[in-house]
Amino acid sequence: MTVDLAYGRGWLPVDFPDGVTTVIAPRHLPRLADERAAILDALESPLGCPPLRQWLHPGCRICILFTDITRATPNERIIPWLLAHLEASGVRRDQVTLLCQLGTHRPCTRAELEQMLTPEVVAGWRVVNHEPFDHAACVALGTTRSGVPAWINRHCVEADVRIVTGFIEPHFFAGFSGGPKGIMPGVAHVDTVMCNHGAANLGHPNACFGRCEGNPVWEEMLDIAQRVGRSFLLNVTLDARRGITGVFAGDLAEAHRMGRERVRQSAMQAVEAPFDVVVTTNSGYPLDQNLYQGVKGMSAAARIVRPGGTIVLVAECSEGIPAGSPYDALLRESGSIEDVLARLATPGFSRPEQWQAHLQGVVQSKARVLVHSTIPDKVLRQAHVEPCRDIAGAVREALRRAGPAGRVAVLPLGPLTIPYLPDT
Repeated sequence: MTVDLAYGRGWLPVDFPDGVTTVIAPRHLPRLADERAAILDALESPLGCPPLRQWLHPGCRICILFTDITRATPNERIIPWLLAHLEASGVRRDQVTLLCQLGTHRPCTRAELEQMLTPEVVAGWRVVNHEPFDHAACVALGTTRSGVPAWINRHCVEADVRIVTGFIEPHFFAGFSGGPKGIMPGVAHVDTVMCNHGAANLGHPNACFGRCEGNPVWEEMLDIAQRVGRSFLLNVTLDARRGITGVFAGDLAEAHRMGRERVRQSAMQAVEAPFDVVVTTNSGYPLDQNLYQGVKGMSAAARIVRPGGTIVLVAECSEGIPAGSPYDALLRESGSIEDVLARLATPGFSRPEQWQAHLQGVVQSKARVLVHSTIPDKVLRQAHVEPCRDIAGAVREALRRAGPAGRVAVLPLGPLTIPYLPDT
């Protein structure tokens, strides 16, 4: 049987053996017939709070938080519609700052901002990148549970009106994306992010796909996000081609709760038993731009692979690891993935992006990981994963090792589908 796997900006057809292959994909949700009308209706009839226009007053400072180039949010549609609504409500352009939710990622270039927001928005409105490594660009709002200052971007904190945009999908340790993640880690200082993403939180059994309540990572994100004051949420759910399937606007917590329940119904898929081989993507562009993001696809596959089994990650990785990132440096400096985990367990050891290496190590402690990408084989080996140039051949070989009862699962849209065993 042939299965099309999301890969970069397109699809990669791969042959899998009949009779032993199970394809696990999200349940279909139809694209909204009129996306713009649905957005505007949601702004006028939000969940758990007054309409957005009632938040506005003459001269108010407005901060719109939007996702960066690594996320699939259709900003090029949502943001112009939102700005037009604000102008129709009497807002002047000099009242608005559009702030990119970088988290700890690199700044977006002007070309990338134009791609995401349209050239007209970038030329006509104030657009800035978050500065996650600059304390002066942030404001401390008390401390985290571990006593680390909760630093949040100054534009966000000092605004009279905050509008947090983004989309909701399953997240491998925060439960779901969207909601409070737009503020923390979206526009938080790296010190605050590292505390929240530390080994103690990531090691909690509730820090996983599909779970927010009782998840120490997500609960602290919400706590910090709410310290800035109330925020208006504008989140959407998407299909595989970035079509909007639902709009969830209003109170940060309430609108996100409604949105993630919609995603749960679509994404969460139960399986009866673990598989010997799991082939996963990272849902294609923009999430499969690098191996750092690819850990999400690995983590989705790890939920249903048997101990000692094989995971094949299919991700284009047009940006590489990416080279020069803290994640890349940590992997290169370590002799093995076991060495990575040992370093992370050393008291006092701390490194930006260590959470991704930690979770990669957790996956590889359970299963062998192969990666099919554009990254050179030597670079993949330095990242402690095995290169895979022939996906179908690698699957056949893994099944041969597993014996006559071997089975393979395929996640063509990667972490947009969250498979799980009945007892997890």
